[in-house]
Amino acid sequence: MPQRLYLETFGSIHALPILHYRMECAQLVRMAVRQLRPDAIAIELPTTVEAPFLRGVRRLPQISAISYQAEYLKGGGGGKGATVYLLTEPADPLVEAARLALELQLPLHFVDVDTDSYPQHHEPLPDSYSICRIGLAAYYRAYRAASVGQTPCCEDQRREQGMAYRLQTVAQNHQRILFVCGMAHLERIKGLYALPQAAPLERVRREGISIFNLHPDSCREILAEFPFLSAVYEYRRGPLPDEPEESGDGLRKRFHALELIKGGRQDLSEEQLLDNAIQRTARHTGSEGTFPDRQRIMYRLFFETCRHYRQETGEPVHIWQKRAFFRFARNYAVQGGMLLPDLFQLLVAARGCIDDNFAYAFCRLATCYPWQSASSDLATISISPEEIWGGSRHIRFRPRQKRHKGLSQLGLLKRKREKRTGEWLEGFDDPSICSYPPEDIAIEEYGRFLKRKGSMQLSEELSRSEKFSTSLLDGIDMRETVRNLHEGAIYVREQQRAKGGVGCLVVIFDDDRRTERYPYRMTWLGEHEQESDMAFYATDPAENIVGPGICRCEYGGFMLSYPPRRMADVWHDPDYRMSATRAEVLLLAALDYSIEKHVVYVAAKPPRSMFKQIAARLDRKIVYIPLGSLSPHKLKQLRVLHILSGKDKRELAKDYIW
Repeated sequence: MPQRLYLETFGSIHALPILHYRMECAQLVRMAVRQLRPDAIAIELPTTVEAPFLRGVRRLPQISAISYQAEYLKGGGGGKGATVYLLTEPADPLVEAARLALELQLPLHFVDVDTDSYPQHHEPLPDSYSICRIGLAAYYRAYRAASVGQTPCCEDQRREQGMAYRLQTVAQNHQRILFVCGMAHLERIKGLYALPQAAPLERVRREGISIFNLHPDSCREILAEFPFLSAVYEYRRGPLPDEPEESGDGLRKRFHALELIKGGRQDLSEEQLLDNAIQRTARHTGSEGTFPDRQRIMYRLFFETCRHYRQETGEPVHIWQKRAFFRFARNYAVQGGMLLPDLFQLLVAARGCIDDNFAYAFCRLATCYPWQSASSDLATISISPEEIWGGSRHIRFRPRQKRHKGLSQLGLLKRKREKRTGEWLEGFDDPSICSYPPEDIAIEEYGRFLKRKGSMQLSEELSRSEKFSTSLLDGIDMRETVRNLHEGAIYVREQQRAKGGVGCLVVIFDDDRRTERYPYRMTWLGEHEQESDMAFYATDPAENIVGPGICRCEYGGFMLSYPPRRMADVWHDPDYRMSATRAEVLLLAALDYSIEKHVVYVAAKPPRSMFKQIAARLDRKIVYIPLGSLSPHKLKQLRVLHILSGKDKRELAKDYIW
């Protein structure tokens, strides 16, 4: 890594050129204070906001919002009486400079000029991440070269003259002054500092200035650096946190058919789980005191989201999805002239390259700032992105959700959570377990679709084509006719219907040959005449409790048998002991219980040849359908299974199942 710190020195002033509200520049302020050891710090803020600004800095890591009414704002949709907001967030270099001055008990000087008529600038700047790679000196030189010939506005000239005058005053009493200043002003202030300056005509007192505690929902939306990044920076300011503990031996409590783990991950609230993810990221993105790498933090954010996504849905994020996510996010950022994506671009990539549930988990973690609370010693205020930044970008995770503005109002962020630790464990006292009817309907409908597909495949295998002679049979076979066009003959097709229907159905998502990922095995009987008996193996329901008496699992495979109420417990049937895997147990049971000649078998690989011989001895035939020929989106939906502790949970399950 190059030497990143760079200071412009003139007289006793050591000026650090920064970009406002950027984490890299906040870290540069820390490096400058550590290396320079100044006896005073000056920042680019006016004295009129000094008292509320310092109060906000003392409240950190809680974020404050300073507001006042401006008399007039040019551009950006402002006008007479427009409200101006100033946030004290930890990753801002001016806030970091003031915070270090308070911690080290150094004199802090506010040298800017207060103005109401300053226009809003939207200056395109290179990505601040490049400072991490090429260093501040090269970045600042490139910025100065690009800004040659630009004429400052009248307000910029007045502010820069005022800052030069105050720096001259401060320099009379201090030997080494660290001046934290925006890159746009530094070069002109350096030139003005060498000339005698007069005290500027400015406002010396501002009425109606207030400081508020920022509401956590607003904190999700309006921080310049998204909350996860700010939280990681906050943890890395001091000694790195210890590795958080999320799992322990735990205490097991048996509720009839289910064994629930009380302790470990279930003892931690959602807020603590998110905070643990931030602490792990702070630990694993470099040793203590090293320059924070934004790219590594984003990678850790993705990694931690994968953990939470796996815990909630039971589905892993595959390597091809990870590759697509980072490639899409990179290309999206480059299209906007940046090196790394912002939060909105990351969310779009998460939704498009993986799914809506992953995007929700990503958003929940990326917008987590563990120290912010709605209750505070100050009045709490909610601020929209339009109020502070003049606009926002909207993203919707699930099409069926009602569309709202902003992230904090999305229905997905309002999913029910435990009000107290262990509350949901109290819902497992019912001795019976049952399924969730909407999922039963969906899987029965898809089972009928697969049976029809199997019947069509049998008909395709029995069909034949021949040259047209006296009869068109079942119609012209266009494929064979075109294939043999050189013969000048027409081919016709005869469809032969397969004898016997389709009985049982077996669907294998994962044969689980090498791991014990699917320890839970169950045989269910249909509750009515329109429902099949089912045998399945799935993930442990105790690992994912999503509501009071509601567990979320993932199928490894299942078998459907119709008519219902005929099936015994296939998992303990001695007739199936010859099976090597759970998938083979289900296939043998399907051959045994099928009342029709054909059994549909859906899996990534066809069954072993011995099962064809077993099927022939039972006067059955296996119809194999490759898993890859089916819709992956539909299969992903079908893999989710919810187990309810008692039929009374069916009424409230819709509030917890997503």
